[in-house]
This record gives sequence, structure tokens and C-alpha cells, in this order.
Amino acid sequence: MKVPGVPGVPKVPKVPKVPVVLAFVLLLGAPASSVDQQRGITAAPLVARAYDLILDADFDQLSKTLPSICPPAPGVACHGLKALGLWWQIFLDPDNRSLDATFLSAVNTAIAEAERFAAAEPNRAEAWFYVGAAYGARAQFRVYRVERLAAARDGKRIKEALEKALALDPSMHDAEFGIGMYRYYAGVAPAIFRFLRFLLLLPGGDREGGLAQLERAGQLGLLVRGEAQFQIHVLYLWYERKSTEALAIVRGLQQRYPHNPLFHQIEAEILDVYFHDHAASLKASQHLLALAESRAVFRADIAEKVARRNIAKQSIALKQSTPKLD
Repeated sequence: MKVPGVPGVPKVPKVPKVPVVLAFVLLLGAPASSVDQQRGITAAPLVARAYDLILDADFDQLSKTLPSICPPAPGVACHGLKALGLWWQIFLDPDNRSLDATFLSAVNTAIAEAERFAAAEPNRAEAWFYVGAAYGARAQFRVYRVERLAAARDGKRIKEALEKALALDPSMHDAEFGIGMYRYYAGVAPAIFRFLRFLLLLPGGDREGGLAQLERAGQLGLLVRGEAQFQIHVLYLWYERKSTEALAIVRGLQQRYPHNPLFHQIEAEILDVYFHDHAASLKASQHLLALAESRAVFRADIAEKVARRNIAKQSIALKQSTPKLD
């Protein structure tokens, strides 16, 4: 797998694709703190747990858990979480299009429900957060499927909705995740994307400000800390030249989400592409293969193929005999 580069998906060799998203910010309801403006996140620990299940690639448990989340969280939260879970399943196996139609149906429902929620309660910060989150899931999918104009239009809606959420509730650091992603990538986008931004009347970017917002979300967000850290590691690799820090983040994600094979795969690819350490990359993939064979990670079938492929590559690089591939 390779990682997307801009808020689209330009690709960098051997680094897994990144859900640019905003999407993974799928949130929840807020208790009213005043008549005019309602702040906060309803049932935050429950929704955060569901979000962690997604990042851990435990989609079966997610399906079992959602009915106990909504209520107490508003129903729109579970529509968003369902769509997000489907997106991550596609993300782990992007060449497989069998879930595309199911995802689009789910995410369009999430968008419709979020927009109804925001129309009914325009002074409720989380309502606008849901709007941005739902559009974010669809935007990432469209980027992946090379529907860049449609993704850019969704991106504008994401930024507008999340800025409304943050204006109503400045303490909603989860909303800073999506805004920070937009601002950073818009700030580093190549000329062709800046021209597209001009045509669509999209606001400009701010690399430093966007990164600062992402880092705050990674430290202070109630739901998106893991996703924000995941996105930050990509920026560190591509643009900030902080490969050591990026590797440390990925290893931390392995500890937090031990059943997601992607984070082990990323470690092996970083060691190869950025450190040129073939022996360490080989060892990382051997560890992933052992996890896959013992079914200690989810999507073990995909993990095993990826691990064997890199084992063969690194073995050749080290002038070792290529292991037999079953």
C-alpha cells in the first residue's frame, strides 16, 4: 500500500495510504450548557470506544457495540460510525471494491441525518461536527476512487461545518482535527491543486497553523487522538522530515491498537523507505507474519500477503535466499 500525498491521494512509495480524514472524526452528541449554544459530546466514552474498535480493525465487535451506543448518543453518531467502519475495511484492502456500494449508501445516509440534525439544532456544536465528519468519510472515499472534484466540494463542506462547530464550542478539539488536515494540505498542495482550490472558491491553507491544530487534536481530542496521531506521522514523513518521530508514533499506535495489521506494515515500510534498514524491515515483517499466522491480528489474510511480500523483498536486498512462499 502507498500513502496519499495531498488532500487527495498522490502516492509515495511503500507507505500505506492514509485516510485523510476527517472522516474518522465521527462523533457524538452534546449536553446543553445554555439555551443559545449547546456544547460538549454526549456519551463520549462510549463513542470513543467504538472509534477505537475501528482503529483496531475489530469490525465485528463494532457491529455488536453500536446498538448500545445510540442511545445514549444521538442516532447520527452511529450512522457515522457505521460508515467509518466500512471505510476502514475498504482502506485496509483498497483494490477490493466489493464494499463500495454498501459504503456509499451508509455514508449518504449519515450525511442526510447529520444535515437534518444541524438544521434542527443550528446552535448545537456537535450537530455541525457530525456534518463535517460525515462529509469527511465520503470525501476520503472519493479521493481514493479518483473523484477529485467531488472530493474537493465535500472538503469545502467539511471545513465550513467544523468551523461552525468550533465557533460554538472552542473546547471541541476533535473538530480541530478536520480543520487542521485541510489547512495543512492546502498549504503544501502543488500548483495544480491550488488552481483547483481557486476554481472552487476554497479557502487557502496554513501549514504551520494546520499542524498545530492536528497536534492539539492528537493531545486533547476526546475521540480522535489516535487518528490525529496517525495523520501526523504521515506529515512528519512527507513534509516535516521527522522520520524518527514518525516511527515512534507508529509504534505507539501498535501498542494502542494491537490487532490492526496496518500499523505493523507501516513500521516495516518506514524502516525500508526512510531508514534503508533492510534487516530491521525484514524483522518487522517477520513479526507481522507470525501475528497473522497465529491470528493475533484481524484481516490476517491480507496481513500475511503483505508480510510475505516484504520478507521476500528485504531478503533479496540482504542477499539472503528468498523464503518459500506458500
